[in-house]
Amino acid sequence: MTDLSSFPITKKWPAQHPDRLQLYSLPTPNGVKVSIMLEETGLPYEPHFVSFETNDQMSPEFLSLNPNNKIPAIVDPNGPGGKPLALFESGAILLYLAEKTGKLIPQDAAGRYETIQWVMFQMGGIGPMFGQLGFFNKFAGKEYEDKRPRDRYVAESKRLLGVLDKRLADRAWIMGDSYTIADIASFPWIRNLIGFYEAGDLVGFKDFKNVARALEAFVARPAVISGLTIPKKG
Repeated sequence: MTDLSSFPITKKWPAQHPDRLQLYSLPTPNGVKVSIMLEETGLPYEPHFVSFETNDQMSPEFLSLNPNNKIPAIVDPNGPGGKPLALFESGAILLYLAEKTGKLIPQDAAGRYETIQWVMFQMGGIGPMFGQLGFFNKFAGKEYEDKRPRDRYVAESKRLLGVLDKRLADRAWIMGDSYTIADIASFPWIRNLIGFYEAGDLVGFKDFKNVARALEAFVARPAVISGLTIPKKG
């Protein structure tokens, strides 16, 4: 049996199946990227719920895996060379799992880098900008009398949706006919923007018909339906 005892995180979240990939996460837009990817690829994994309510992400055990105290993070007992690998940052994990399985990323170099380009577009643009808009529209920021910060993120979120809408004008998915990690990276955030963040009207989401069409196809996928609720609390 695989021994993961050298990873302090397993003291707080014991591995019942140490031969499986261990996922430490929460069903947030960044978190579900990895659970959806794992569901799509069929890799055996064991999910662990990291509770923000009890500040699990600030515990010494979690920080031993991700010093940046963010979810998701993984420990793969069957990493490169057959050795365990610990990894954090959702984009890096998506790339790792795609290369590990040979799935959801083009095999040719040009297609691979183009896909990575769109993953980086999400990581550097969609995620941070949509997250800030959520703060100013739904959370503590909505109490600010000065609406200029909110409006800044509204404008930038619209611009990013416009870029993606143009990209999707003549293709089913971000990379064309093939569904890839670029889609898994982006659409959980778009779903969150118009759902949990309640910002659909604010950004005029109805105007981005190509994004809406692809989002509808995304959330209908069985692996997405499952992954959006993983890990479960308790």
